[in-house]
Amino acid sequence: MSGLSPSSSHDKEKGVVAEKSTVHAAEADPEEILVKRYGRLGPLLSKLFANGVEARGVERVPEDQRETKNMWNNLLMWWSVNTVLTTIPIGTLAQEFYFLTLPHAIATILCFGALGGVATAFISTMGPKTGLRTMIITRFSSGYFGGTIYSILNILTQLGFSVTAVILGGQTLASINPGTLPLVVGIIIIGVLSLIPCFIGYQYVHYYERYAWIVIFVIIMFLWGLGGHAGFDVNAQKPLEDKGRALSADILSFGGIVFGSFTGWAPVAADYNCRLPADSSSTKVFLLTFFGLWIPICFVEILGAALMTITNPAYGQAYAEGSTGGLVAQVLSPWGGFGKFLLVLLGLSVVANNIPNTYSAGLAMQSLGRPFAMVPRFFWTFLAFVIYTVAGVAGREHFSEILTNFLSILSYWTAFFIVIVAEEHFIFRRRGGPLGGYNLNDWDTPSRLPVGFAGILAGCFGVAGAVVGMSEVWYTGPLGKDAGAEFGADLGFELAAAFAAVTYPPLRWLEIRLTGR
Repeated sequence: MSGLSPSSSHDKEKGVVAEKSTVHAAEADPEEILVKRYGRLGPLLSKLFANGVEARGVERVPEDQRETKNMWNNLLMWWSVNTVLTTIPIGTLAQEFYFLTLPHAIATILCFGALGGVATAFISTMGPKTGLRTMIITRFSSGYFGGTIYSILNILTQLGFSVTAVILGGQTLASINPGTLPLVVGIIIIGVLSLIPCFIGYQYVHYYERYAWIVIFVIIMFLWGLGGHAGFDVNAQKPLEDKGRALSADILSFGGIVFGSFTGWAPVAADYNCRLPADSSSTKVFLLTFFGLWIPICFVEILGAALMTITNPAYGQAYAEGSTGGLVAQVLSPWGGFGKFLLVLLGLSVVANNIPNTYSAGLAMQSLGRPFAMVPRFFWTFLAFVIYTVAGVAGREHFSEILTNFLSILSYWTAFFIVIVAEEHFIFRRRGGPLGGYNLNDWDTPSRLPVGFAGILAGCFGVAGAVVGMSEVWYTGPLGKDAGAEFGADLGFELAAAFAAVTYPPLRWLEIRLTGR
């Protein structure tokens, strides 16, 4: 990659180099290529594409096919995605598992949330710069094979998010009139509604998410008001809260969950703005994404923590019997039929959260390699829907356990993934750096991409850091055990990021020295 492709001066300033005179064959006209590729299926695909179904998959979006509008979707989309029922139970975990008082829960959410928001917002700035989906961007640091590994992790991440989303949405719909709507049916309803806009593609996803937040934000405000009327007690957990090292361990462990709730979006952050112009302001993209994540997630997670401080026994019983869905139903119960109507809308709000999971799971499946990319995106999207709906039905009685373990483990790999991409960008791809930018049309040419041993080995060191620092029910690492009291402290994501950050630069320097790319 020592030779740079012709590029504009602006591209050079950004450290992003893109071929202007030619376009990769797979990028030229996705609809025409797919129609030719599938022979007899060509006419059917042509009709689907003509009626609005997105033809483009993981192929790079060339500069002349970018859109100049909807910069504010970087804020509005993430606002809609996170101002939902699904975000509430993350806050409830502060009291359910860690017995934190409300002030400590709020401080943990704000601080660890800001850290996760910064990391995810950085990844989002790579979309306009490259015109690539997030998992394809990883190929420029970890090579083709390393990008495939990240794609597998991302598939598991998005499916895990989807399982928790459909279970919670189904629980809420089923709790409206107990015994009327089976939980399984509620789960299927949420899954189907999530599939529809994702089947169509990028434009419809953005259109839905641009407005979905409005109604639900009003309902969240109602929950704050009704919860406050029922009586928040900031000292409700005081007798149960740990002290000293045990308290710090609780904060670190819950902080890891909060961090994961933010960085869980990092592996898909560039998927939703890769059609913005390459000269889009990175600062504006960063700030819009950060506040689109930080404000709603913190606001709703803190609501979840606050609702757990209501001392009325009816609320505790509602949570014990119906998890978050039951608790929210109890909060809205004073409003009778109108409260049930709001509960229906809250249950359906999960769709806004599950749409990017479903859409990006399909893209991650295409990112596994060329044979997978040849299959139309909408097929993989449909497969993702089938998998997480079946898994949601199977795990419907274990929501809290699934959520806790999933978010903790999620924060581990996203931490070292973000670090590796960031170090590649700021150290090796900067203007004047050893590689001088990105040859973007090499995104699907393994021989022109890094070999990947630096990224893969640094990722392995990140895994090692997570293992020695983690604190889960089923395993506690030696450093995690030493950092806490009886149950240890979860330092998994911090050590995963640190181990990767220290090892990636020297390994990458060696890789460039030996291979030139």
